[in-house]
Amino acid sequence: MADDSPSPKLPALDPETVDVWTGSTYPEPFAAECRARRKQALGDAAGLENFGVNLVRMAPGVWSSQRHWHSAQDEFVYILEGEVVLITDAGEQTLGPGMAAGFPAGSGDGHHLVNRSDADAVYLEVGDRRAGDDVDYPDIDMAARWLDGVREFVRKNGTPY
Repeated sequence: MADDSPSPKLPALDPETVDVWTGSTYPEPFAAECRARRKQALGDAAGLENFGVNLVRMAPGVWSSQRHWHSAQDEFVYILEGEVVLITDAGEQTLGPGMAAGFPAGSGDGHHLVNRSDADAVYLEVGDRRAGDDVDYPDIDMAARWLDGVREFVRKNGTPY
């Protein structure tokens, strides 16, 4: 935002004023690839309740997440800057600025983004907030399940981390 412009008031917001959250809530050893991922919860800052919008920045070598799919949540990403590799069950493809990808709930198609370039990548991540959404991670021994009203990471046999 330009220095001489007044600060926006909700419903408008300046992303530069939104707190940055770095890392992942994954248990070890699954957090390492996402440790330097930086997110700003723009949807939360705007007071949205039905869906989330995150501005995500990934340095070279960083992953968006472990490869996963949601049982009840749709996801959508829109690349703003840089280049990422989208990895799904079908393989890999490179996405650059202006490109987008959508991941329907319940598809069973694990996906994630990896920054293999030598520059930061920035994208918008949008997802709904359906209660009871479970997450499966096909490449690792991990799932996210709702236990007593809280989403917890568990092993595929159901034992908690």
